[in-house]
Amino acid sequence: MKSNTEHPALSMRQLLFFFAPLGASASLITVSHVIINSTLARSSDPEVIIASYVIALTLLGLIERPAVLLRHTCSALVRDHISFKAFSRVALIVISSLMVLGLSLSYTLLGEWTFLYLFGAEPSMVDDIIDVFRILMFVTLFSGIRCIYHGIIISNFHTKWMTIGVVVRLIIMSIIAYSFIEFGTIDSGQVGAIIFLSGMMIECLVSFLEGRQLLRRMPAKLAEHTTEQTGQIFDFYRPLLYSSFIAVAIGPAINFALGKSTDLALAIASYAIAMNVAQLMISFFNYIHQIVLNYHRRDPKVVLRFVMIISIIPALLLSLVNFTPIGTWFLQQLMGISGELLFETKNVLKICLLYALVFPWLDYVNGRVMLMGQNAILIRSQIANLIIVIISLFIMVSLSPGWNGMIGALSISLGFTSELAVVLYFLRGASRNRL
Repeated sequence: MKSNTEHPALSMRQLLFFFAPLGASASLITVSHVIINSTLARSSDPEVIIASYVIALTLLGLIERPAVLLRHTCSALVRDHISFKAFSRVALIVISSLMVLGLSLSYTLLGEWTFLYLFGAEPSMVDDIIDVFRILMFVTLFSGIRCIYHGIIISNFHTKWMTIGVVVRLIIMSIIAYSFIEFGTIDSGQVGAIIFLSGMMIECLVSFLEGRQLLRRMPAKLAEHTTEQTGQIFDFYRPLLYSSFIAVAIGPAINFALGKSTDLALAIASYAIAMNVAQLMISFFNYIHQIVLNYHRRDPKVVLRFVMIISIIPALLLSLVNFTPIGTWFLQQLMGISGELLFETKNVLKICLLYALVFPWLDYVNGRVMLMGQNAILIRSQIANLIIVIISLFIMVSLSPGWNGMIGALSISLGFTSELAVVLYFLRGASRNRL
């Protein structure tokens, strides 16, 4: 690693130009879920159809997490063809394993058992949920390939191509969604799955084409780069994978708890829509860890100052949605939500403010952990998150089942807050040990 004196002074402008395309791509990805939910909300039975899609999507998110971690691993470790070859072996194992799992959940009793008992879905909804998941499971394949080449794009500072890929994805998704609204029949959550898979395939193609170009320009062997073996890749990836396995339980736990609320369909639908809107405000800041990985050693004070400024933006945006007429207009006119679902969604969004305050700082400290090579800390913090979520769910379902979707929002907010506290505690200890 080169010393700071070998680099020109780091400016806030440089950080902005690196970060803005990453943030824009993450925010636009969230728009894709808004497109889908607003399309499904125009069906004859929106609560039930959205709920079937959301439950299947929740399982997809759990299965997809190991594939998404390939982006972190690639951007941190791949700098030449030798390291990419070692990384590719790991990526092949991960993606193949996830596809086998997806097929098992789609076409064996394992899927029915998972949705019925782990997710707490009503028996009458299980068949519809599995039909949706049989389409969504292929998203994992294209997402994994996309994340491999995202890592190369990020490490080569061509982040604008991530934004371009998502823009093309949204255009295709919007066209398909419009076609269903105007000319088709929206009578199943499969409509949302088709829209989502189509968009992911397009984004994967764009990332692949640009990533392959950048890969060809990489040297066969970079002299100062020591990552050469598959084992080195696994040493970095394994703690991230273990932490994702722990996080796998959070989604089903929330869905199971919502299934015990006063109104299952309303609770799941309002929670899903509110979290999508919250993610729309927060997702721009999903890549703060990449700022840390690429610039913290160069000038930690400038990086911290930059994070302090941008970290307040998600809460400000969510406050506009919660406390001004803009939010009501957005939910009614753009997302097609009305009646009791609108009222419940706005209640859930208010609780999401805590989540919006905590998340940017959690991503920052996670970047610090990865930079220090102390990824095992992430396992401990994820355990704390899970424990707090489960305790919160149990208390709220027992005492206030009428909170419906608010139960999920508060539990996940408290879970992220505990995760941040644990990372800060262990990060402080790790920093002292390095002195």
